[in-house]
Amino acid sequence: MKLNQITICYYSPTHTSKKIAQSIADGLQIARRREIDLTTDTSTSPISIQDSICIVAVPVYGGLVAPVAAQRIRRIKAINSVVIPVVVYGNRDYEDALIQLRDMLQEQGFVPFCGAAFIGEHSYSRPEMPIAENRPDDEDLKMAEDFGKKALGVLLQHININEKENLNATDFSLSHQKTLEELLPPLNVKGNKPYKTLRTPTPQAPVVDESCYGCGDCIDWCPTKAISMVEGHSTTRIDLCTKCCACVKFCPIGARTFETPYTAMLHEKCKERRTPEIFF
Repeated sequence: MKLNQITICYYSPTHTSKKIAQSIADGLQIARRREIDLTTDTSTSPISIQDSICIVAVPVYGGLVAPVAAQRIRRIKAINSVVIPVVVYGNRDYEDALIQLRDMLQEQGFVPFCGAAFIGEHSYSRPEMPIAENRPDDEDLKMAEDFGKKALGVLLQHININEKENLNATDFSLSHQKTLEELLPPLNVKGNKPYKTLRTPTPQAPVVDESCYGCGDCIDWCPTKAISMVEGHSTTRIDLCTKCCACVKFCPIGARTFETPYTAMLHEKCKERRTPEIFF
């Protein structure tokens, strides 16, 4: 049996989880690399991952894995693969999201060997009321890369390969005789079981002003296909909107806004800089 590539898998409407996952992969320094972006992939067909060191990164929603991300991750079927579960939260708290993601990935056939919680700019953040603005920043990405380097060292230790410098990244292969479950100790992470209960979300969606000229970019960004064009302007179906606010953050002319009292509350209560947490 062997591990012979990195697989990066993420759900990342505003690109924060994607940036963290890619930086961790950079730290692993393995050239054979596959990337799976589940953000706008609404397919239901299975995704097979085999003989891989995998990084799965998702955003937190209300202290749990974002429901759409959870739904799409369940398409993955892993064979002889280890995984690094990573959650990215908006400077409030990740609560039970990381332990939930760990358990979910185990159910899909992965063997978790380390995990992490990083910080990304909150989807409700606004220029006048920032919440973890511009995160992950350079410091976060450096920590993610360092985490990847350490993760590879830990993995090599567990499968009894001590000469890291002899590995050829362009023809990467780690052989192991025992199963990964036998080689790797259980991963303990922060969180509670049973997981917290997600409250019923308030039906709401970004609104569009008259400056919208119908470029249609937001249709491509929306992970749930909630946006369509009506009479030359974009409009959002409230029942499909997950409030990721990708359409707000990326609109080239600022024609989309999302107003909620939670922005002011989070801006006031979550000012202190949170630092990433890693688990081995």
